[in-house]
Parts: sequence; structure tokens; C-alpha cells
Amino acid sequence: MRDLTPQQIVKELDRFIVGQESAKRAMAIALRNRYRRQRLPEEVREEVVPKNILLIGPTGVGKTEIARRVSKLVDAPFVKVEATKFTEVGYVGRDVESIVRDLVETSVNMVHAEHVARVRDRAEANAMEKLVNYLVQQSPKGRELVAALEAAERDGGEQSAVALGAQKVSVERRLRRQRKRVAEMLSQSRLDNEMVEIEVEVDVDAYSSVSDFIAELDFEEEEGQLGDVLTGSQQGGKRNRKVSVAEARRILTQQEARRLVDIDVVIDEAVRRAEQTGVVFVDELDKLVSNGYEAGAEVSGEGVQRDLLPIVEGSTVPTRYGPVRSDFVLFVAAGAFHTSKPSDLIPELQGRFPLRVELQSLDVEALERILTEPDNSLIRQYQALLGTEGVELEFTREGIEEIAAVAFEMNEKLEDIGARRLQTIMEQVLEEVSFGASDLEDKRVRIDREYVRQKVGGLVQNEDLSRFIL
Repeated sequence: MRDLTPQQIVKELDRFIVGQESAKRAMAIALRNRYRRQRLPEEVREEVVPKNILLIGPTGVGKTEIARRVSKLVDAPFVKVEATKFTEVGYVGRDVESIVRDLVETSVNMVHAEHVARVRDRAEANAMEKLVNYLVQQSPKGRELVAALEAAERDGGEQSAVALGAQKVSVERRLRRQRKRVAEMLSQSRLDNEMVEIEVEVDVDAYSSVSDFIAELDFEEEEGQLGDVLTGSQQGGKRNRKVSVAEARRILTQQEARRLVDIDVVIDEAVRRAEQTGVVFVDELDKLVSNGYEAGAEVSGEGVQRDLLPIVEGSTVPTRYGPVRSDFVLFVAAGAFHTSKPSDLIPELQGRFPLRVELQSLDVEALERILTEPDNSLIRQYQALLGTEGVELEFTREGIEEIAAVAFEMNEKLEDIGARRLQTIMEQVLEEVSFGASDLEDKRVRIDREYVRQKVGGLVQNEDLSRFIL
């Protein structure tokens, strides 16, 4: 974070998000203030809390994308939650503290992956050595040499010490040569398709993340064994598997990496990072404004607001990794506020979002820029996708203008869904090409104004049909 000034953060966001300068600046300042806070004396640092942000604007204008991109810029734990999920029927027992728990889970996965990456070279070297041992021991020549060595040890009493030593040295030399040949073949990937039987430790592969694996543990019975399990040293957690050499290399590397990573250090760092740099994006906050038709306290929007309040204000939440404070988590909330306004939220919650930024609806020019300027623009995505089948998409200036114009017109006629409308239009425009890409004789496709009108013009004119398709 020390390397990113607010100007640089905004510049990075410009690569992915068109316009919305006020929102970018507010986010950049909020993030830079976190770095500034870390440099304060401890007694002052505890008094400086994040200035939470409320983004106001219609859907599809970049609210979520801004929050997601800034979290990646600073490598911070980030979770997005829909405020409405806490108002659904069946909410009873579903407390908002799960937001903080999800944030910590994200942080644990992030930090664990970083620690694994740091030891990957050592893990790969250790895994290669183990794999060489397996292959040599399971090869006919290797078994013969091992048997000869064991026989020499067993029959040692019938030979002189000199003869026994010479025999053992000879066998060990031949084993080293065998190991060297196997190692060379492995490094050249010549054995990747061969089968080998290996000893596999507790299988974290069955879980999508380290936190999912931890979740399966019974902490009353397994207390004190968490580190042992994750480092693969828990007794009785091993079994034999017969897999390809390529798969064995991957499995053994993962096992060695887990053994080299100190899970206690990972958890301590993950909790600290979640508390000090975590970012929570709460979407659809406007849906929590009371509409007078709610069915009870457990699904009350105002009730959820009151439940959210202590989390946003700062409280200590119990998690499987220990207590976690939310005092210094940055909360970014968003809502369209079409039928309500921020002042309709309960006063206490309003006060916890002192920075309010209004995002602008997208005009035709903004939609054109979204199609072409961002690093991950839709046009670049489709060109790359169809390019895998040899199709060369050429978008003319007029074609891009027409796509943007159609999207803008549909947003005006129907519900305004912002830049998401562009995805719908692009799918309609390129449907035929995408379907028959592999069989096209002419692999160069030119998307001009006439082409766009031919594909979507009829849908635009038919208002009833466009409501369902566009």
C-alpha cells in the first residue's frame, strides 16, 4: 500500500472502470488513509477508524467493480454480501456476524496461498526426491538392488567386514546411478504417463479451500491437532493411491508445501489482515428500508439494519480462529435508492457511512468507452474467445456506436441496468458467429453498423419482444 498514492489508485481503477471519478477518488482516499493510520503511534492509531462509504447509483454503473478492484490493488481480504439475504424468509438464526466470519475465511485462504507460494520451490524439490524414491523402489531394477542390499545386511555374519563393505558400496553406487537416471527422466517429463503408488496424507484435495477443511474438524475432539492435520503429520491419516507420475508430482508437492507452512502463523496473520485491511461490500442496502409490508421481526429490514449496526460500528465476533474485531474493517455499502433515500435508513446506520458518493447513469458515450477502453473490455473478451477458433472479429467505429446506442435506448425504454445491457446486446449480435465459429469458411467477421442493425434491429422495434430478450 505504501507504493500506491491516491492518484495511482485512481489511475489503476481507470484501467477497468469508465468514469465515476468521485467514487474512485473517495475509495482511493479511504485506502490511503489505512496506510497512513498504520504509521501513527499506537495510542493514536486505535482512535482512527475507517470512514465508511455509501455508493449511490443505479445498477450496472460500477459500484461493485470499484470495491472489488480496489481490494485487489491492495491485496486485502474482500467479501461481498447482499443485504437482502438477511431479510429472506428463514432468516431466523442467520445473524449478520457471518459477514465477519466470511471475511476471515477469505483472509485465511489468501494468506495460506501466499505462504504455500513462498515454499513452493522447496516443496517441489522435496516432492521430486520422494517421487524418485517411489519410482526406484517400485521398478524391477530398483527392487533387485534393494533386495541385494538387504541380503548383504542379512548375510553379513558369513562374510568378512571388508567383503561386506565392498558389496554394500557397490549396491549403493548402482542405486545412486539408478536414482540419477530416474531423476533425469522426471525432469524431462518422460515418465508423466507412467503409474506409481504413493502414500497420500490427509486429503485436503477433497476440499475447495483450507478453511473448508478446517470447517469439517470437530474442535472439541480435535483440539490441538489442527496444525498437525494441516501439515500432514496426524497419525493414521495416510493411505496408498496409484496415480500417474504427473499427478503424483502435484499431490506430493501439495503435501510438502502444507508440511512447510506453519498454520498457526497463517491464522495469526490472516486474522490481523482481516481486522486491519479487510473490505466488506454490502450491496442493496436500500432494500433494507422499511416498506410497511414486512412479515415479522425476523425478516424486518429495519431489524437487519439494527443487527448490522454493531458490526459496522465495531464489535468483537467469535470465529473458529478466535475473536475478531470489526472496528477497523472498511465497509462500503451500495444501493440504487430509486424508491427511497439514504435518510430513510435508521439514523445510527446513516452515521456509520459518513462518505456518500453518487454514481452517474451511463450515457451513450460512456457505454462506447466501456466497450473499448478497459483492459477487460467486452470487445477484447469476445475477440479473445472467438480467436481460440481462428475467428478474427473486427469492430468498426460505427458498429461500436450502434451497439452503445441500442444499449442506451433499451435502458431508457426498459429498466436501466447500466453496462450489463451491453452484454445482452453483444450476445445477440454475435450469437450466429459464436454458434458456427468452428465451421466458418471466412474467419474474418466485420461488425459494422449494418451488421448490428441486422442482428438486433427487429428486437429493438418490437417492444414486447425486447422486454424478454434485450
